[in-house]
Amino acid sequence: MPDTILLIEMAVMLMVIGAFAGVLAGLLGVGGGIVLVPAFFYAFQTLGYDGPQLMQMCLATSLATIIVTSVRSVLSHNKKGAVDWDILRTWAPGIVIGAVVGMFVVSGLRSTTLQGIFGVLALIVGLYMGFGRAHWRLGQAMPTGAARAALSPAVGFLSVLMGIGGGSFGVPLMSLYNTPIHRAVATAAGFGVVIAVPAVIGFLFTTIDPATRPPLTIGAVNMVAFVLVIAMTLITAPIGAKLAHSMDPKPLKRVFAVFLVLVALNMLRKVFLG
Repeated sequence: MPDTILLIEMAVMLMVIGAFAGVLAGLLGVGGGIVLVPAFFYAFQTLGYDGPQLMQMCLATSLATIIVTSVRSVLSHNKKGAVDWDILRTWAPGIVIGAVVGMFVVSGLRSTTLQGIFGVLALIVGLYMGFGRAHWRLGQAMPTGAARAALSPAVGFLSVLMGIGGGSFGVPLMSLYNTPIHRAVATAAGFGVVIAVPAVIGFLFTTIDPATRPPLTIGAVNMVAFVLVIAMTLITAPIGAKLAHSMDPKPLKRVFAVFLVLVALNMLRKVFLG
């Protein structure tokens, strides 16, 4: 059992991470899970809980926090009239299907496999954030019909595989289909709720070996990390949403892209080199 000082240090670290993740969720629409998953991974690993289902706990706990963060974020954005409820309503069914499928896939994979998946997808997201251009377009309006039927589950599925909300895939997708960035960020917060709720319900019933899970873990969701992080994101997510409407986040996004690429490469290094 970790000593008290180490637990206090981890608690302080998780609170700082939660505050940072909340601001990012509101400001950049990248989803706090991009930060939370690797943070949980290193925190739990440091505490000695490095079992074959470690990444499952990280993904599940991250998604649990995203429920609260995304609800708070979408309400803050909605006060400014930025949420496109038509996109959210029509894309939600497919996203839910993808999220449920993703939960079952995650439950059946080992931690090292999930680390590799997270590293590859995070690298792709980071490179897009760093090199993507605002004028890139795949169409002038969000797709409907068969294209929506294929893309909406993909957003839910990939997001659950990374333990993130809808921002990291939803914002680029909506931007590529000519949705203004502030509206895309606001609507992606709604994607986060639709992704996280069904996935977390499933993860609460996932079986984790008691010997390899931190205290107060229900299914794959660690309640200590959940409470500490949401305590901070409840405060900081509205700050991020406010900043998103009052400043140009482009320079910060470039810096975060570099950070994300480094995190992804480090995760992949641990998979292949140990």
